[in-house]
Amino acid sequence: MSSLPSYVASAKPVPQANRAAWYKNVAQTYAGIMLWFVFWQDVVKGNGEQGGVLSMGLGTALLGLVIAALICHFLFYLVPGKLGMQTGLPLYLVGTSTYGVTGGLFMPGFLMGLLQFGWLAVNAWAVSTLFCTCLNWNPAAPSLSHGTVATIFTVTCAFIGLKGIQYVARVATYLPLIPLVILIFLLANTLSGVAEFTPAKVIGEVNSRLPEPLSTWGVLAILSTYIVGFFATAGAAGTDIASNSRNNRDVQLGGLIGIALATIIAGGAAIIIVAGAYGAGLVSVAHQNNYNPVDLMSDILGPGSDGIVKVIMIALAISSIPAACFSAFIAANSFKTTMPHVNPFISVGIGTLIAVVLAVTGIVSKVIWVFVIIGASFGPVCGAMAADYLLSGMNWAGPRTGFNPAGWISWIIGFAVGAFNLVADLVPAMADFRGLIPVPPVAAFVVGFVLYYVLAKLGLESKKLNMPGY
Repeated sequence: MSSLPSYVASAKPVPQANRAAWYKNVAQTYAGIMLWFVFWQDVVKGNGEQGGVLSMGLGTALLGLVIAALICHFLFYLVPGKLGMQTGLPLYLVGTSTYGVTGGLFMPGFLMGLLQFGWLAVNAWAVSTLFCTCLNWNPAAPSLSHGTVATIFTVTCAFIGLKGIQYVARVATYLPLIPLVILIFLLANTLSGVAEFTPAKVIGEVNSRLPEPLSTWGVLAILSTYIVGFFATAGAAGTDIASNSRNNRDVQLGGLIGIALATIIAGGAAIIIVAGAYGAGLVSVAHQNNYNPVDLMSDILGPGSDGIVKVIMIALAISSIPAACFSAFIAANSFKTTMPHVNPFISVGIGTLIAVVLAVTGIVSKVIWVFVIIGASFGPVCGAMAADYLLSGMNWAGPRTGFNPAGWISWIIGFAVGAFNLVADLVPAMADFRGLIPVPPVAAFVVGFVLYYVLAKLGLESKKLNMPGY
């Protein structure tokens, strides 16, 4: 016991008496994440190609969505979720098996907190864009109006998250249902056009200013890149969320309903809405090559709908508050754990300042880049955890000493693989290698899994520490 760091030795699992059925925790938590408008509004966009993910037809787009949803559940969530259920412990403690008791403070502990401020920035940027559009202010970033709203939103949500989960819960009870109602409403207004949809209607005349339309493989790949990248940190956080589950059935059902089904419903609705709008000829000339359901609302609802469009936008912005507060809460908990001697108002304050800068400057407006970075960061984490889980007989191996070499080597190489295409975009000398890595978040997972497994078999795991009860 004395060889364990105090933060590990003092860990207390969630008691069985405090655990609940899948529909009371896992499913509703994840459904709220996947119904967030920041996720589904850009599902159809792809990476800016002509026709987006509808370039090969509605069936191909929906197939790609289903594949991505199942990858999220089975590869990125299931093992962390089972480990959380088995141990009753949070991610930063479960991760000490894969990365060591010293390394675990940084990975996934500190990294999880750091990336949550990135999520907070994405949220603030998107919400500010909606509010400024509704108020007829300049919605572009950077601008004074957008920056002011983004700053107020970021600071407010960070403060609520820092105060604790009881304050987050107060703003998270019914707000996530708002996007679902809005999706149903938009579906009702576009469903009749689905039968008339063809890829030619969404691509139109070839536009030399836009990238070429995606192939079938391109559609499947970009959907998995976008959706899995979006979900990656939430998958690893399944350890914390499922630590409140009673058994494996709760873990499975919670993920299948809250992750897979919710992703298919939210993403599928967005895809069908856009296809129906183009199929029915509702999209104006001004919105050609725009595949964002939120941007298309004025066309879908027709003349005289400005008032209701603004109400919907404000409702979507308000519905984003729980997600922003939850990101801030996870970040605050991570920093409190990994930097216990630093005043959380200082550590979280610095993180909030970074989030403000990212939102105000509009850097996070390229959400596909944000998701690639997140996928590159947590793809190898989820992969290595899965390998560690299998090697330990589908159980938690327990904490390991120091920095576990198998975990850290697999993460470094996995991250390099996951971020390769992004680097190729930014470095002109590497432009010819753009696209060399297929579906980067999934590739990062595979590399993390294979490398950890091989390195562990070669004896590159650090020594296990005795932890009573595990």
